[in-house]
Amino acid sequence: MTEKLDSRELRKKLNSETAKLPWAELQRYFASGLVIKVVVGNDLVDVAAAMAQDDAETIAAGMNAGTTVRASAEDARYWEQENRLLWAVVVAPWVLVQEVMEH
Repeated sequence: MTEKLDSRELRKKLNSETAKLPWAELQRYFASGLVIKVVVGNDLVDVAAAMAQDDAETIAAGMNAGTTVRASAEDARYWEQENRLLWAVVVAPWVLVQEVMEH
C-alpha cells in the first residue's frame, strides 16, 4: 500500500521530475490530446500538484482564468516553428508544459 504524499513532499517530487524538453519530444502527447499548457507567470509545479491531488476547485479556477488550458494547434505550430524548449512534468495521463523564458 502506498502512502499519500503530503503537499510539500508532493511538490518536491514533482519539482524533481520536471525537465526542459524540445517541443519535438512532446508532439506525440499533443497528438493524443494530453498536453496542458500552464501560462508563464504561473507555477507549473503548483498546477501539477493540484492535478495530482484532484483539486478540482484550483484546476477549474486556472481553466476559467485561461492560465491552465489544453495546448492548442496554434501553440503547437508556434512551438515547432520557434523550436521551443518547454518545461514539462507528467501527472498521468497529462503532460503539463510551460514555455522556458530566457532572461
